[in-house]
Amino acid sequence: MAVACPQFQDAFSKVLSRAEQWHFGRKEEAHEAGTLDDELLFLHWFAFLRIPELGFPAAGQVTCVSAKSLKKGDTLFACGSPFGSFCPDIFMNTLSKGVVSNMAGEENVLILTDARCLPGTEGGGVFAASDDGLELVGVIVAPLCWKANEWVGLTLVCAVDCILENIRNVLVRCGKFLEILCPPMQLVARPLGRLTASPGPVYHLLPAVVLVECGHVWGSGVMVNSRLLLTCRHVVNEASSVYVRIQPCPEKASLVKGKVVFATKDASPYDLAVVELQKSLLSFPKPVLASKFCAGEDVNVVGFGVFGQACGPSVTSGILSAVVTVDDKPVMLQTTCAVHGGSSGGPLFATHSGELLGIVASNTRDNSVGATYPHLNFSIPITVLQPLVAEYSRTGNLGSFQELDRACDRIQVVWRLQRKPREIQRSKL
Repeated sequence: MAVACPQFQDAFSKVLSRAEQWHFGRKEEAHEAGTLDDELLFLHWFAFLRIPELGFPAAGQVTCVSAKSLKKGDTLFACGSPFGSFCPDIFMNTLSKGVVSNMAGEENVLILTDARCLPGTEGGGVFAASDDGLELVGVIVAPLCWKANEWVGLTLVCAVDCILENIRNVLVRCGKFLEILCPPMQLVARPLGRLTASPGPVYHLLPAVVLVECGHVWGSGVMVNSRLLLTCRHVVNEASSVYVRIQPCPEKASLVKGKVVFATKDASPYDLAVVELQKSLLSFPKPVLASKFCAGEDVNVVGFGVFGQACGPSVTSGILSAVVTVDDKPVMLQTTCAVHGGSSGGPLFATHSGELLGIVASNTRDNSVGATYPHLNFSIPITVLQPLVAEYSRTGNLGSFQELDRACDRIQVVWRLQRKPREIQRSKL
């Protein structure tokens, strides 16, 4: 039996616009798959199958949890079997770990996670942690998502409680005939569980992440005090003023005008801008600025890189993969988080402490083959900016920020992704 989930279809159509050229599946199949409207016709359909007795003990009943209980940044596990029937002994029930990146629709029916999934995992389960262990929270709809021909490194998921509710409604309408074929379904009829794990520190810092609008260009930013925010130079795009969208919760947002008080020059290796709001924020979670970095630690990138203002900031997870230093001072941070267009200027947080580690500057693109690598990205260490922010907050003097335009050649080499110049050995003759 095939069952549609109209709630998922509705959220899908509202959040994923045609103008952004979304596609789901293999990139080489994009020309065969048709338009987003075509994908909208079938992605919200789910098959309900009854499996006969297989002659071995069942693994136990799967319990479910409502997606309404999810919060951005919550840990998720995806389980599926990539590549279909190819080598099932190897690929059956492969696990992947990620976080809730964003959600949309009625009771969070549409979920995006950065748990990495492969073709063939469609229909696999997505599980959330609770006090009772792992609970089924969603079903994988599309493991590969493309936006404007760029892979975004996220997986599209439909909330299982909405699927079950639609199955239940169909069974009720079908009456006695299906009641005989399908004995009482405890999975559908029983009350759904709820997540009880408390959210991590990054979740409480989401209101400090803002959307910076400059004409048709937009990006992300992070508040470092009640009036001052940091973003990227290319986000403000040489403008003298911008609009800042502050969204302390999904249901509440406000637009505030801000003045660009400083932006680095194009020749500077540091792509940074400082914006001062016209009025102070009455309340916001002020991030703690980190003083040191630990390669390999868990980190999160937060920004408006997937849906823009539609669903608030998105969260992606990874590790701090490298700390690049010059004269023993950090000048660049690399992470494995998925970073997308629109995330520039957003914060890099330490997952466990919530400390602000840096400002996201860019992901990586190979222009020779036209490929973007969202999981290789670069951030400006907050230790470079911390004394400059403190000086400006204390004195109002922008002179300290101008030091960013006078960075030494070795820092220039790092941010240009060039090799270090070799010292030429002089002849002793």
